[in-house]
Amino acid sequence: MASLNKVMLIGRLGKDPEVISFENGNRKMSVSLATSERYRDRNGEWVEQTDWHNLVAFGPLASDIAERRRNYVKGDMMYVEGRLKTRQYVDNQNVTRYVTEIVVDKMMSIGTNRLQNQDQQNASYNSYQQPAANTQQASYNSYQQPATGAQQPSYNSYQQPALSSQQPPLPQMPDPGYDGGDLPF
Repeated sequence: MASLNKVMLIGRLGKDPEVISFENGNRKMSVSLATSERYRDRNGEWVEQTDWHNLVAFGPLASDIAERRRNYVKGDMMYVEGRLKTRQYVDNQNVTRYVTEIVVDKMMSIGTNRLQNQDQQNASYNSYQQPAANTQQASYNSYQQPATGAQQPSYNSYQQPALSSQQPPLPQMPDPGYDGGDLPF
């Protein structure tokens, strides 16, 4: 019987990816990814539930991230494909611990860090300088078209065409007191 171990996630990075190098030259990237779900509870209030996933990658993907060919940062929206892997280790108190990770095969950014973009927008907004008060600015009303022989109609003389009597009538709104009691279903 065949089996399948496939994971696909879309979420935000919880931190900048960390890459470690081994003595043999291999690299391992690790990062956390948050996925969120919103639903209404029994009281009708919105609840947001966030799940955290441990991602690891080896080989070319880890090398690309280490060498900044792929520049992922905390808060980036990511699409991730991989497989589940559970490993065990013994901690300092000789207790066996289990860790479930997603070994990433494909990882791509589908959005950037919102906080970073807001900082950049704020920086550009704060660097904007108003023109000095004594400089002349052309207004729409003072604009003059070059003479072409034919007189162009001015903006103020524009007249809106008459509405056609062929337009359908607006639908009538139901009475505010109507409770839908006579519907056949």
